[in-house]
Amino acid sequence: MVNSGFFSTDKPLKSRKVSFRIPYYTQWGQNLLICGSDRLLGSWNVKKGLLLKPSHQGEELIWSGSIPVPPGFQSDYSYYVVDDRRNILRWEVGKKRKLLLPDGLQDGQLLELRDLWQTGSDNIPFRSAFKDVIFRTSWSLGVERTLGITQNKLDQDGSVILQFRICCPYLEEGTCIYVLGSSLNLGQWKIQDGLKLVYAGDSFWQADCLMGKDDFPLKYKYCKHSKAGTSVECGASREISVDVTTGESRFVVLSDGLMREMPWRGAGVSIPMFSVRSDADLGVGEFLDLKLLVDWAIESGFHLVQLLPINDTSVNCMWWDSYPYSSLSVFALHPLYLRVEAISENIPEDIKQEIREARVQLDKKDVDYEASMATKLSIAKKIFAREKETILNSKSFQEFFSENQEWLKPYAAFCFLRNFFETSEHSQWGRFSEFSKEKLEKLISKESLHYEVVSFYYYIQFHLHLQLSEAAEYARKKGVVLKGDLPIGVDRNSVDTWVYPNLFRMNTSTGAPPDYFDKNGQNWGFPTYNWEEMSKDNYGWWRARLTQMGKYFTAYRIDHILGFFRIWELPEHAMTGLCGKFRPSIPISQEELESEGLWDFNRLTQPCIGQELLQEKFGASWTIIASTFLNEYQKGFYEFKDECNTEKKIASVLKLSMFVESEEKLRRKLFDLLQNVALIKDPEDPRKFYPRFNVEDTTSFMNLDQHSQNVLKRLYYDYYFHRQEDLWRDNAFRTLPVLLNSSDMLACGEDLGLIPSCVHPVMQELGLVGLRIQRMPSEPDLEFGIPSQYNYMTVCAPSCHDCSTLRAWWEEDDERRHHFFQAVMGSDELPPDQCTPEIVHFFLRQHVEAPSMWSIFPLQDLLALKEDYTTRPAVEETINDPTNPKHYWRYRVHVTMESLLDDKDLTKTIKGLVHGSGRFYPQKDLESGQATGEGLAKLQLGSELPSGTQTNGLSNKEAVAFV
Repeated sequence: MVNSGFFSTDKPLKSRKVSFRIPYYTQWGQNLLICGSDRLLGSWNVKKGLLLKPSHQGEELIWSGSIPVPPGFQSDYSYYVVDDRRNILRWEVGKKRKLLLPDGLQDGQLLELRDLWQTGSDNIPFRSAFKDVIFRTSWSLGVERTLGITQNKLDQDGSVILQFRICCPYLEEGTCIYVLGSSLNLGQWKIQDGLKLVYAGDSFWQADCLMGKDDFPLKYKYCKHSKAGTSVECGASREISVDVTTGESRFVVLSDGLMREMPWRGAGVSIPMFSVRSDADLGVGEFLDLKLLVDWAIESGFHLVQLLPINDTSVNCMWWDSYPYSSLSVFALHPLYLRVEAISENIPEDIKQEIREARVQLDKKDVDYEASMATKLSIAKKIFAREKETILNSKSFQEFFSENQEWLKPYAAFCFLRNFFETSEHSQWGRFSEFSKEKLEKLISKESLHYEVVSFYYYIQFHLHLQLSEAAEYARKKGVVLKGDLPIGVDRNSVDTWVYPNLFRMNTSTGAPPDYFDKNGQNWGFPTYNWEEMSKDNYGWWRARLTQMGKYFTAYRIDHILGFFRIWELPEHAMTGLCGKFRPSIPISQEELESEGLWDFNRLTQPCIGQELLQEKFGASWTIIASTFLNEYQKGFYEFKDECNTEKKIASVLKLSMFVESEEKLRRKLFDLLQNVALIKDPEDPRKFYPRFNVEDTTSFMNLDQHSQNVLKRLYYDYYFHRQEDLWRDNAFRTLPVLLNSSDMLACGEDLGLIPSCVHPVMQELGLVGLRIQRMPSEPDLEFGIPSQYNYMTVCAPSCHDCSTLRAWWEEDDERRHHFFQAVMGSDELPPDQCTPEIVHFFLRQHVEAPSMWSIFPLQDLLALKEDYTTRPAVEETINDPTNPKHYWRYRVHVTMESLLDDKDLTKTIKGLVHGSGRFYPQKDLESGQATGEGLAKLQLGSELPSGTQTNGLSNKEAVAFV
């Protein structure tokens, strides 16, 4: 990247030459090219870009190319990885590069741009979590013009001008940037004689330096210098060699990326919004309670507060709606989190008394979802009736409505129609079943009989927006990152499926194959996405979602990030998650099977049910089961009747049947029969097939001949572990960058489960922070993860909302507890049955000391540091049970945030853990009241990262991080 003030000269300009050079490893058949805004670089048409040539220089693969350019040439440009036909395989993440010819570049002289490939991790310091929160400063830098080099020096044969260019996103006031190096011009490693850089804008610092033939090869490093001392970037020295034997004068721009420093590492707390308890709430956590949670986080040494999804989920108007991942609308906030006391300054005394009484009645051990919702909406309607004209006509409401009407209008209409028809199943709404803007505008018009009901939902969303915005701004000012959650799906009876039915595959359902959470897989019930349709407007629906989230959050968790590579797709009639297929994926074709000698497709795709199997499963009652659900199509062999040939049909028949055995046990056994197949036929193409997950566990597979078993085993492992990798990688590179570029929030991906090998390289390339849970190691040969070996680009946590808490996990399995006590804690003694505060302290210390960018702890695990907070049975602190699709999400912390703020012993203990780990912690600035990052490590020349620390998967000497 070149500054227009690079050099000073009065001589006329002629034709010039620009060369590009970048180290980058490619796979066979891949090439690197440059494409830019000027026609010489293709006018952003990659097919016409400048194709680079590879060469090996030492251990590096260098791509280079050059073009002659006219005087005054300038262009934006980026690097792309393409195949032999110039189809884009990958592109750089981050801002486009800028190329401006220096004023002093003369005919016959060369401008050489030495770049580094920009990955998503390079952009992390510019995400709002860091830029606007953690490293938010009250002072600003002015752009300085770099000093030019006199022309007579430039004319010397073989002279080289280097422009050093480094990105340093955070500097304490009064700090300067220098280059130190082996040459005399760089001070020969002495700070007082080093080259001082000037600020060039956008967190970049640069300076020019004239070098002679004897200065190469040159070694150098960047450093920070202030009154407090000097900190030199860590890792090995940077090196540059220039071929000066040609006698050619040249300008070399060194775009050196980020300054290499001790990686910034922080800690945080996670808790669902509904679980927070305060003195002011009505039976459930409320957005304004976040201010108390932020205060407690700061007192405990945390820089982050993480929540579960907070969108409206009121699909069924009952406790099932407590499931926070089943969105009624991906834009609307949940009325559950409204503080009714705060929506007006003129609440009459009778309503205030009603609120006080409700606060006492709803102050229960767990969340009473239905009672809390009903109470809040009832009180809100009374206040709305008094002030609707004032609020709806106010300037602030009009601005909110104007900015949000695209989703707000259909949301309010949906809520009205849901209540009017007493169902969210919009296929039952008569003429409103199919959405149209004309019908919508007529329904919500001010002349409509229903306008007051519709506008009530505007009113609720307006106040939810105000309250969450207040809490979010409070967190920003205090230096605390507020982290949201992006659910992978939406409810099939939602505003989004009503308004945009073309974006969803409504005859399917999403889930996950069998994993740590459930051996039968998971069925979430959401329709899968029609990615092909979404791509037509460059994924506008997703971009709008992320833009909306960015109004409140500065970081977010992408739920089930694997869904952006591939999703586990189930037929709509499935109830479990076992018999699915990946979408997209390359199926096994009928021709492929026939070439392997497999011909009997009915045998492979239909449940294999013999009399012996029925007797084994159902004992003496097998004949009754057979007569109810099955037909005997061959002596001793059975098939399901048409009215019982899906999981949902079986469940319906069972509800009407009178069997001695419990309905749940019978359903499980019948589902086992239905799932006893070797292959699953594609419902849209009968000549395509998919291997049933864990096929070797089925009797259908076991009863096949040896040849058929061998073929199916080979095809199974190919389908699940090999043939899809390129397809899934390309799919992720099409979709995930759209999310990342839709906002400047820091993005983290929940990458648990069956992880394809392409996932982590893609996440690293895009700068996505992964998740590590110690009890669910991503390494197949480990029983427990090793936090000290985690990659820097991760969030590490001892537990999460989808599994049991530390206490519950410790206490539920004696054998596993013993293994952990011996293998991880290094003790041969018998472990205690209870998870004592000392054991909790060990767990937490492991995680705060991990190299991960973030250590985030569920609040329940932090409370377990003190015996006073462990009187409640540990099992009651679990937030979700993934094996139960009708789980009631209702956990409430049993102590108020006000009480926790008063508990100085607990916050002192937690803060001690954070401070002792080398993690950064908030330190309140007494003048500004702002929480700032403290604990910046001062690195001396030649120092390296701590042993075991990794950044972006690189070794210590290669680590590139940021402060």
